[in-house]
This record gives sequence, C-alpha cells and structure tokens, in this order.
Amino acid sequence: MANYYTDNSELKFHLTHPLMEKIVRLKEREYSFTKEFDFAPMDFEDAVDNYDRVLDVVGDICGNIVAENAESIDAEGPQVVDGHVIYARGTQENIDALNKAGLMGMSLPYKYDGLNFPIVPYIMAADIVSRADAGFVNIWGLQDCAETINEFASEEQKEKYLPRVAAGDTMAMDLTEPDAGSDLQAVQLKATWNEEKQTWLLNGVKRFITNGDGEISLVLARSEPGTKDGRGLSMYIYDKLSGGVTVRRIEHKMGIIGSPTCELVFKDAPAELVGSRKMGLIKYVMALMNGARLGIAAQSVGVSEAAYREALAYAKERMQFGKAIVRFPAVYEMLSMMKAKLDASRTLLYETARFVDMYKTYMHISEERKLEKEERDEMKMYQRLADIYTPLVKGMASEYSNQLAYDAVQIHGGSGFMKDYPVERIYRDARITSIYEGTTQLQVVAAIRGVTTGAYLNQIREYEAERVSPKLEYMKRSLIILTDDYERAVKRVVGADDNEFVDFHARRLVEMAGHIIMSYLLLLDTNRDEQFLRSAQNYLNFAKGQIKAHAEFINASDLADLSNYKFEVS
Repeated sequence: MANYYTDNSELKFHLTHPLMEKIVRLKEREYSFTKEFDFAPMDFEDAVDNYDRVLDVVGDICGNIVAENAESIDAEGPQVVDGHVIYARGTQENIDALNKAGLMGMSLPYKYDGLNFPIVPYIMAADIVSRADAGFVNIWGLQDCAETINEFASEEQKEKYLPRVAAGDTMAMDLTEPDAGSDLQAVQLKATWNEEKQTWLLNGVKRFITNGDGEISLVLARSEPGTKDGRGLSMYIYDKLSGGVTVRRIEHKMGIIGSPTCELVFKDAPAELVGSRKMGLIKYVMALMNGARLGIAAQSVGVSEAAYREALAYAKERMQFGKAIVRFPAVYEMLSMMKAKLDASRTLLYETARFVDMYKTYMHISEERKLEKEERDEMKMYQRLADIYTPLVKGMASEYSNQLAYDAVQIHGGSGFMKDYPVERIYRDARITSIYEGTTQLQVVAAIRGVTTGAYLNQIREYEAERVSPKLEYMKRSLIILTDDYERAVKRVVGADDNEFVDFHARRLVEMAGHIIMSYLLLLDTNRDEQFLRSAQNYLNFAKGQIKAHAEFINASDLADLSNYKFEVS
C-alpha cells in the first residue's frame, strides 16, 4: 500500500520546523480552544500528532486512490451536460474519498466545522495531492478560496458558506474574462443591484475559470457603472444553488485535463456582495491571488516530486550497454540536480507558508482583541516577508517543475514520449504552473520590489547571522561572497535611475536573490538534518554558476544596450 506522506521524510521534517511551535500556539489561542471543542489539541505535541495523522490519511488516499485514477481521468476528462460539468469517474471517486475523510475546510476555524490547521500542513496536503495528480489538486485545493470569505465576509456569510466548504462543497474563483486575463482592471462582468429582489444580479461572461461549475464561487464584477479601472470592481459570492450560470464549454487543454476549465455565462445570476464595494480588485482579489499563488507553488513542488521519482525509478531499471542508466554520469548528474531543485523549491515553499501563517494568524487575533505593539510589529514584518516571498516561490518553483518534468521525459528517452509512462502526463501538467495565477514574468514584476527595497538582502543577512555547524561554514562563506555579487549587481541596476533598465534586469536580479535564499534555506535545513547535505552542496554549486552569469551580464550591460532588444511595432 502506497502512502505519499510516510514515504517522504522531507515533509515530516518541515512540519517540525522550530517556528511551528509559535505558529500553532497562536493558531490555537494558547490552546484555549480545548474548552470549546473536544478535538482541539491540548499542546504542541498533540497538535503535531493530529497534523501527522491527518496527513497520513491524505498520503494513503493519494497513493492508493488519487494516483491510481490519474491516468484514466487524463484520458476521460470532464464533460458538459445540460450546461453543467460532469466530472470524470475517477475525479468523483477522489472527491468522495477525501470528503469522507473530512479533508475539506482544513484551515477553517473550528466554529465553522473546519480543522483549524495552520497554512503549513494544509499546503503540505496540497503538495501530496499534486504529486498524485496535478489536475485534481485544482478541484480539491480551491477550498482555500474559503479563506477569503473567512477574512472579509460578514459573519452571516461565514456561517452560511464555510460549513458547506468543510462538508465538501467545491469552490471556484471567477476572475478572468475573454478580454481580461492578467489585466483584471479590464473586467466587464456587470453587477447590478435589483431593488425588487433585494439582491445583486450578475451578467456577462467569464473564461478560463478553474472548476468553474463549483458549488460556491467568488466572482469579480463591475459594480460601478461608467468606470473602467479597478476602482469600479467588487467581489461577490455566487451560490450554484441559486441558478443563473451555465457552462458554455470546457476548454480543450494541453494538461491538467481532469480539472474543468470553463467558459461561464451569467444571466441575472443572484450574488452576495463581499465586504465593501469598489474593493474587489484592490483588496480582496490581491489576498485571493496570494493564496492561489502559494497553492500553485505547492502544486509545482508536488509535480517536481512526481517527476523526480518517476525518473529515478526508470533510471534504476533501464539497462543499456550492460548496466542501469543511473550509473552513467550524464544521467546521475541530471537526477542529482533534479533532487537539489526539488529540495530547494520545497524549503522555499514552507518558509513562505510559515510567513503567511504568522501574519494571517495575528490578523485574525487582531479582530478578537487589540494586539500588543510587539505583536503588531511582528505581524507587519511577516506580512512584508510573505508579500515578497509569495511571488518568488511561485516563480521559482513553477519554473523548476517544468525543468524537472522535462528532464524526467529526457531520462526516459523515447519511452517518455509515449502515453505508456506517467511522465508524459506529468510533462503536460507541469506546463501550466508557470502560466496561471500570474505568469513567471508577472511574478517578477511583484518580486522586484523585494530587490529594489533591499527586503531580500535584509532577510539574506538574517540567514547569514544564523549559526551553523563548523563543518558547514564553508558553504556559508561561499554564500557571503555570492551575496556581495548580488548586492553589487543591484546597486549597478538601481543606480542607473531608469525604470526600464530595472525592468530589463528584473528577472536576473530576482533569480539571484532566489538562488541565495534557497541555498541558505538548504544550508539551515542541513544544519538540522544531514539528509539535505547533498542537495545543499549541489544547489550551491548550481547557484554559483547562475549568479556569476547574471552578475557578468549585468556588469557588461548599459542603457544603450536596451535598443538591441527592442522591436518596432508597425
């Protein structure tokens, strides 16, 4: 019997990170919830034991049901019948199994029938589900939309919708439209208040909506007539039970086929306003997208895990010239780098999740009582870190998932191009991760603030100040030198005082920061557990080459060079 949690020691390692004790203590309000809820943990050990047992169930279901259904779902796919989505048979089996185990609403508060889990174990579950089937996680994982309802909706709305999510209702976020993809300010779906019915009515079309026929949807719509920018947009909850929305079609996609990507038609669909008018894009979608981007980072890590394991297993079994191909340097170098990139992606994922946990938990506590000054300062610090780490991990992890899927197919050779092996599906599924919820290029636009404000550098210095074993000091010395290279590159680019020059080098600078941060995190992981030593060494060697190359390119360029890269538009 396969178990995708217990067969992966890296997951348990990140679950027991030193900061988790504080996260759990805050999340459980100093363990006071035991007075109200029988299943609330009494202390940190009790809480971690609970997470461990739940993740064991996730791992079991994923290893023996979700993974087993992945190929048939990819072949069958969902379909539209009478304007609504019918899932593939295996998809419905997956949903039923996870619902039966009570694995929806994992991060929701106890009072709404949730498990009150921190973000870390929830993201860990998403990591595991993604390894089993990257398409299915887009249905199960959209439960994190409920966090937006929990943060911004009225108490009446929370009591109405959140227990339904915990009971298994699926969700969707209806943002994009035919003429409004990354530019959500261009959204035109109309929201009109109907005085007679005392409700908002939605009219228009949404496109590329993941799990678009979900039971509960968050919809971005234009509530202010005559407006053309983000200030005229509001957020709404649409309940499928109310009717008014039909699925026009399911997109025919390259990958994640089991996840229905829908075009939706709204015709006088009743909906409820979330929070305040005009704040839909400015406030609520930003929070929603940050959660979604963390989810895609988890999906990317899960895909990377699947790709690496398939490649390693095949390399051990495939015989050529009288020996297994894993013994050839060209192959074992690829596998070693795949493992290093996987471990680097995962450690950045859980570092980001911890930052999100800290600031969001303080935010919810602030709704219950006034925070002390030290708590407010800590909340602001972690929010700043979460804001710059989220685009970084989404960008880096999704690019690595594509690289690992590519390498997995390459190691399989011609067999990897055939549907007989899972890597063919994994390769197609990986491609979307660096596109949806903001392309890698858009993640760079968000992350470059961490470069220009010095926020990444400040956090790198925090890692540098951490004590490590004397036998690991050589890695820290190398990272200090690479940090100097990064700092000089930043000064050169920012010092030019030209926004276009900053934009031109933005990806190089963000990647340099990412490589240093991921190397430091692997170093600190190794300081706690030597299982990461090889990955830390290999990733550091890789980072050196990447950082030196970027630094050289930046040092050799100037403003005049930009004209060589421009195209004239006639």
